Amino acid sequence: MAETWNKKEREKKKKANKKEKAEKKQERKENSKPGGDLESMFAYLDENGNLSSKPPDPKKMIKVKAEDIEIGVPRQEALNPEDLIRTGIVTFFNHDKGYGFIKDQENQQSVFVHINATSEEIKENNKVSFEIEMGPKGANAVNVKLVR
Repeated sequence: MAETWNKKEREKKKKANKKEKAEKKQERKENSKPGGDLESMFAYLDENGNLSSKPPDPKKMIKVKAEDIEIGVPRQEALNPEDLIRTGIVTFFNHDKGYGFIKDQENQQSVFVHINATSEEIKENNKVSFEIEMGPKGANAVNVKLVR
């Protein structure tokens, strides 16, 4: 089978590329620096949080106990159940639709109340005790009871 001129040219180019690649590899080997010592690979943080090649000054070092580090949200202290109970006055209540609003006496905030959250029947201007629970649309009154 006879070789064509185009095939010979491609083979010449392949050989030239291989030779050029080998020369570049040899040049990189000759010019490369050895890995160096371990100390040159270290990076340090200074007191401002910036990277530096020098170790920080031991006089400026602050000792931190591992127990003092809080990761995430700190734990909430246990709440006293009596602190959650509030008093207020029913400002509006629609028995047909089963909802209304209570005005909190502590902060004058209007709180939504549903008939399912009441233990006894309530009317407008009744004084009630209740707890606040956050719902998808805001604060809701639960465990609503008449105060006598």
